[in-house]
Amino acid sequence: MEIVLAKGAAIAIGGIGPALAIGLIGFKAMEAIGRNPEAQGKVLPAMLIGMAFAEAIAIYALILAFTG
Repeated sequence: MEIVLAKGAAIAIGGIGPALAIGLIGFKAMEAIGRNPEAQGKVLPAMLIGMAFAEAIAIYALILAFTG
């Protein structure tokens, strides 16, 4: 029973940080594009790469919770 709770906590804690980071990355990218629409070609690829790195943390937490 304790192991199930620990796995659930690991997934929850491991998902909160990346969720907040992805939201903040998207917010700031849209804010930057709103201020300077010509920069869209440079902002969007950087935003997607940043979101991918943030999502990788959540995937690592999920993998560790199910393999541990």
